[in-house]
Amino acid sequence: MANPPIFLFLTIFIATLLCCCSSFEEEKRTTFIVQVNHNLKPSLFPTHTHWYQSTLSSLLSTKTTNGTTSKHALNNNNPILHTYDTVFHGFSTRLSPSEAKKLQTLPHVTALIPEQVRHVHTTRSPHFLGLQTAAKTGLLRDTDFGSDLVIGVIDTGIWPERQSFNDRDLGPVPAKWKGRCVAGKDFPATSCNRKLIGARFFSAGYEATNGKMNETSEYRSPRDSDGHGTHTASIAAGRYVSPASTLGYAAGVAAGMAPKARLAVYKVCWTGGCYDSDILAAFDAAVSDGVDVASLSVGGVVVPYHLDVIAIGAYGAASAGVFVSASAGNGGPGGLTVTNVAPWVTTVGAGTIDRDFPAHVKLGNGRVIAGASLYGGPGLIPGRMYPVVYAGSELSGGGSTGGGDGYSASLCLEGSLDPKLVKGKIVVCDRGISSRAAKGDVVKKSGGIGMILANGIFDGEGLVADCHVLPATAVGAIGGDEIRRYIATAAKSNHTSPPTATIMFKGTRLGVRPAPVVASFSARGPNPVSTEILKPDVIAPGLNILAAWPDRVGPSGVPSDKRKTEFNILSGTSMACPHVSGLAALLKAAHPDWSPAAIRSALMTTAYVVDNRGHAMLDESTGNVSSVFDYGAGHVHPEKAIDPGLVYDISDSDYVNFLCNSNYTTDTIQVITRKKADCSGAKKAGHAGNLNYASMSAVFQQYGKKKMSTHFIRSVTNVGEANSVYKVTIKPPVGMKVTVEPQTLSFRRVGQKLNFLVRVQARAVKLSPGGSSIKSGSIVWSDGKHTVTSPLVVTMQQPLDY
Repeated sequence: MANPPIFLFLTIFIATLLCCCSSFEEEKRTTFIVQVNHNLKPSLFPTHTHWYQSTLSSLLSTKTTNGTTSKHALNNNNPILHTYDTVFHGFSTRLSPSEAKKLQTLPHVTALIPEQVRHVHTTRSPHFLGLQTAAKTGLLRDTDFGSDLVIGVIDTGIWPERQSFNDRDLGPVPAKWKGRCVAGKDFPATSCNRKLIGARFFSAGYEATNGKMNETSEYRSPRDSDGHGTHTASIAAGRYVSPASTLGYAAGVAAGMAPKARLAVYKVCWTGGCYDSDILAAFDAAVSDGVDVASLSVGGVVVPYHLDVIAIGAYGAASAGVFVSASAGNGGPGGLTVTNVAPWVTTVGAGTIDRDFPAHVKLGNGRVIAGASLYGGPGLIPGRMYPVVYAGSELSGGGSTGGGDGYSASLCLEGSLDPKLVKGKIVVCDRGISSRAAKGDVVKKSGGIGMILANGIFDGEGLVADCHVLPATAVGAIGGDEIRRYIATAAKSNHTSPPTATIMFKGTRLGVRPAPVVASFSARGPNPVSTEILKPDVIAPGLNILAAWPDRVGPSGVPSDKRKTEFNILSGTSMACPHVSGLAALLKAAHPDWSPAAIRSALMTTAYVVDNRGHAMLDESTGNVSSVFDYGAGHVHPEKAIDPGLVYDISDSDYVNFLCNSNYTTDTIQVITRKKADCSGAKKAGHAGNLNYASMSAVFQQYGKKKMSTHFIRSVTNVGEANSVYKVTIKPPVGMKVTVEPQTLSFRRVGQKLNFLVRVQARAVKLSPGGSSIKSGSIVWSDGKHTVTSPLVVTMQQPLDY
C-alpha cells in the first residue's frame, strides 16, 4: 500500500458519506394523513389533539449517542399539520418511512394515507340552461334564487370586492351557520358580508412540502391570487351584474346558478398545487360550518377510494347530508380519464353552450380555417396578409431558433424561438407542455406579431378561446395540419410565393348550432375504479364561461399580462362543476328533505342527450355522435330536475354494501366510513352494480362463453304525486335482451318506495384479445307527466389471456 494515510482518509470519508446518505434517506419525510380510532382516546387527555401530539412526541423521540433526547419533528412544539374530527378522525403530519411503519403498529391507528398533490381543472349559461329570471314560476322563483342555502367552494380563494359577491337585499346570515371569516394578508374580517359568509385558508400541507410560501406572489389569506376560485364561486352563486363582458366579448348580464345562495370559500390551492392534507381539512371545516353543498373543481390521480382523500372527505360530507359535486377532469377526449369517481360524488363533465367567439385564419391561397379567440387588443390591419412561419419546420430545415430543439420550437416554449426567424410574422405553435396563452407571450417577446395555436391529434377539433396577449387564434387538428402543409408547400416555391396569413376576429356569436356538444377536453369514462358505476354522471356548461375575475391577475393568466378585467372567460370541467353545485343548492332549497343522492338522481334522470337541432349530442373532438362514457346520463336540465317524479335514493348502508361487494375489506371500508363495516349481509345485494344508482352499467368478460347475463335491483321513491302509475319503456342496447319486472309501478302516496328488477342477457361478440365492445340503451319510467330515464350500458370484453 503506497500511501496508507490517504487510503485511510478516503475509507473514512466514503464510510461517513454513505452513513450520511443512508441517514438522509431514512429521515426523508413526506406527508401522511393518519386515521385514528377516536373512541380509544385515554381519558387523561383533555382533547384528541393532545392525544395525537403525545403519540407523535413519543414516536418521534430518539436517543442520541450521549443519552439525550432528540426530536425529529417538523415543528418541535407541534408536528401536526391538521387535525380532523368531522368527515374524518385523525391528523396529518410529516413522517419518514421508518416512523410511518412505527406509527402504523399502534393499536389506535387504523390507516396511513400518503398525500397526493391535486390541481385545479381549469354569462350566458343560465339562459342556455333555461333559468329565466323574468318568469313568475320556475326553479329560480320557486326557490327564491337559492336564498339561505350555503355553497362551500374548495378552491384557490376569492376576490371579495367583486360585484358578483355583493349582499344587497339579502337577509341575515342563516341562523344555522357556524363558520368564520378568517382574516389574513389583504383580507380583513370585514371582507365577508351577508353573501360571502365564511372564508378560510389551509396551507400547512402545502408549506410542509414546499417550505414557507412566497408572500410577495401569494396571499396568506382567503384572497385569490390565481383567479380560478373567484371564477368558480361566481358561477355557482354570483349575483346579477350588468354590464358584464371580457375585453368586449360576451357582453350582457352575468349571474351564477343560485344568485341568492350564500358562499363560503375554503382556499386549499396554491402555486404548488392543492395538497390532500389541506383538502381534507377544508372538507372537515365545511361540514362543521354548515354548508349545504360542497363544490370541488380539483382532481388528481385516480386511486382506490380508501386511499383517495377527496373520496374520503366527500363520503363524510355526503353522510352528513352535504351534496358534493366535483369536476370530472380535463383529460379528454381519451377514455378512462375521468376522475373523482366515487359514487357518493356527483361527477361533472363539460359541454358547450350556444355562444362562441370565432376568429378565423385566412391563408395566402384563399383558404379560410375556422378558429376561436378572445383577443381584445389592437388587431391586425384588415385586408393585409402577413408572413407566417411554423417554427418547427424552420428547425427541421436546419435553422436555429435560439438554443432549443425543433420540438421545443414547435411548441413555442420559453427561449425556443429565434427573433430573426419570427420577427414581424405570424407564428404557428403546437399545443402542449406550456399553457396556451404562455405560447403567445413567447411569440410576442420574440418579435412575432401574431400566433396560430394548432391542436394536436389528441386534442382533436375542440376549440378553446383565450384572452391572448397578442393577435392569436386556436384552430383544430385538421386545420393545423392544413396550415402547416400550406407553409411547407409555399416555402418550396423559392420565395416566388412565400406563405402568408391573417386572423379575422369576428367577436361574439350567439345562437350557435349544434349545442350542447361534449367538450373535447372533458374527461371520459369508463370508470377506472368501479366499472359498475357510470361516470361522469352528467355534463354542464364548461366551455368559454364568463364569470368574475380578480384585479391582480391578467385575463390570460400570463405574469406579463397587466390588463385588468372584472370578468374573464375560462373553459374546463372546473367551470362545469359549479354549475351543478348551484343547481343542487336550488334543488335543496325546493326540497329540503332530499338527500344528496336524491338530488343527483333528479339531475341524472331528467338530463337530455340531444342538441338544439333535435339530433343526438355530438363529440367536439371528432364531430361524431357522443356516447354515455362522454356525458353519463346527459346534459343537466334544471327546470325538469325540480320535479323528476321518481328518485333513486341511497343510504349509508347501501354504500357500505357497495364497498363490500367491490372487494374492499372491513378495514379499508372503515377508512372511508369511520365505522366498522359488517359485510355479512352485503352479498344479498348481489353485486356492486346493485347500488341504487340512477344509471346501470354491466361488464361481461367473455372467456369463450356464448351467453352471459346479469341483473340490477333498483328502488325508486315517489316524489311526484299520490296515486301515480308509471309504466316502463325499455330501449335495450343493440344485440341485448333486456326485461323489467314489474312493468308497472303504482304509487299510492308521495314518499312511497317500490322496487323493480332489470335482467340483461347478452351474446358473445367477436373480439380480439384485450378488445371490447360498448353498447348502450335506457330504462324509462313515465306516468304521462314525468319521464324518468336511466342509462343502461353494457361492455363486452375479451381478456388478454384468452
